[in-house]
Amino acid sequence: MDDPRLTPARGDLAAQYLEGRLEAARFVTGEPFEISDAIAPLRGRPSSEATLLTQALKGERVTIYDRDGEGWAWGQLNSDGYVGWLPDRALARPGAVPTHKITSLRTFAFPGPSIKLPPSVTLPMGAMVTVIREEGPFAVTRDGQYLPLPHVGRIEDNEEDFVAVAERFAGTPYLWGGKSSFGIDCSGLVQLSLNAAGIGCPRDSDMQQGSLGRELDIRESKKLRRGDLIFWDGHVAIARDADTIVHANVHHMATAIENTDEAVARIKAAGSEVTAIKRLT
Repeated sequence: MDDPRLTPARGDLAAQYLEGRLEAARFVTGEPFEISDAIAPLRGRPSSEATLLTQALKGERVTIYDRDGEGWAWGQLNSDGYVGWLPDRALARPGAVPTHKITSLRTFAFPGPSIKLPPSVTLPMGAMVTVIREEGPFAVTRDGQYLPLPHVGRIEDNEEDFVAVAERFAGTPYLWGGKSSFGIDCSGLVQLSLNAAGIGCPRDSDMQQGSLGRELDIRESKKLRRGDLIFWDGHVAIARDADTIVHANVHHMATAIENTDEAVARIKAAGSEVTAIKRLT
């Protein structure tokens, strides 16, 4: 059965590539767009009050299949395949292919070559831009923004240690569906950190459990290695070493680093046992 989170299909409309696999009143090809806002919410319904499913970051590509005429567009993210409603205002026709990405937790984009100017926008880690030249300490984008060079890396350059990326988010507020240093959830932290290391990763924790790495015997939890993923029903944490984890969690309402045994015991007391341990290498 097709996962509705990853399947652009409704009773009245579906993506053309799904014709023959399922039923819909009509099938459409869809149109390519890119995310123009720094962060765009992808929601379950065309409403600002609907559940935040995930977030799309600047430069990300999306295929749009429908618009409701009231400021919302329904489509599928090209990166991880997630389906939902995006604000129309966050979309633009695709421009030049992005050449660089933000590598700091977040950075300011300035309208000119001076850090004394009021920033135009704040961009989060993972946002993608097209750099046309370097000018002094800045990378200049195709839309005339000046980004501090230390906060920008080439698209093809990857972090060596995804756990170190996750650790940098310590203290970030917890946000269901969040995927930036302004707010992040457990699976968003895993996805963003792995993506920074050049490793593809689905969005939700159950998808991650089902597709990432190889499963270890849960009794091996005492032999955790850096980078192992620990799963509960609806939750995931990243092992830093044999004794500690980093995870975005509701208990702290933040990304926290804590003792593994203490976290496992607390989560068990709340009614959830460890369901899997996955090793990526």
